[in-house]
Amino acid sequence: MSGLRERLAGNPLVELVTIVAMALALALGIQAVIVKPFRIPSVSMVPTLEVKQRVLVDRVSYRFSEPSRGDIVVFKPPAGADTNTCGDGQKAGQPCAKPTPEKSETNYIKRIVGEPGDRIKVLRGRAYVNGKQADEPFARASADCDICNLPREITIPPGHFFMMGDNRGESADSRIWGPVPKRWIVGNAFTTYWPPKRIGTL
Repeated sequence: MSGLRERLAGNPLVELVTIVAMALALALGIQAVIVKPFRIPSVSMVPTLEVKQRVLVDRVSYRFSEPSRGDIVVFKPPAGADTNTCGDGQKAGQPCAKPTPEKSETNYIKRIVGEPGDRIKVLRGRAYVNGKQADEPFARASADCDICNLPREITIPPGHFFMMGDNRGESADSRIWGPVPKRWIVGNAFTTYWPPKRIGTL
């Protein structure tokens, strides 16, 4: 038996298979715990992120720190996102104030525009936070979509974050299905790695 092990240990093919298997296990472990690749599925983050562009998501940092306004994050939205439903019935002229209690199993990517305790309203596609228009040079504003003008303020509940796509006229987001609990945030999208011409930090 020891002779067989020695022969296998010296076999280049066995060594190659072992190295590939270890590399694959390491890559899967990193994806599961530390960094996750994510493919942009829709136009909701244009012009910041294009359809089919790929980003890397940091799954660790939010375990030790709080998400911040302006962060681009991957998350599980409320189950209401699957049916464009607000948790408490959306009132006219007002963003959704309360999400459904269950979460969807679909990953979304949006930008945080409101933190716990912030007051939020939307005018002409622009977020107004605590009475002031947010500084949003990245946003593609729109004044003529159904959820681009929501002048009645809501207050974001504790432990929740208000998400919006940068492409304000083409994004289904917290305006429709409400703020997202921190525990449903997968991580922070920190860099884009594909296509090569758009490699860079976010």
